[in-house]
Amino acid sequence: MIKLNLILFAIAVVSALGTVTSQHKARKLYIELQQQQELVRQYDVEWGQLQLEQSTWAMHARIEQIATGHLQMQVPDTARIQAVAPAGAHQWQ
Repeated sequence: MIKLNLILFAIAVVSALGTVTSQHKARKLYIELQQQQELVRQYDVEWGQLQLEQSTWAMHARIEQIATGHLQMQVPDTARIQAVAPAGAHQWQ
């Protein structure tokens, strides 16, 4: 009877240690999950800021200002503008 009690006690101790270990691992994984979710939120904010910055840099008025101011470019007269159809395109008549 004492051997059976000792075996049952050992099984209970091993089970308790297994439970504590699994709970500890679960808490560590949950903390890591929260950290990764916060990192995702930060990346989402940064992505939005980068998209806004890209749209600002690519604004038509800004590009036109740089072209005329720094590159000394000018819009040609309408008489000098020609529309060219791409190769293989069907022209409507």
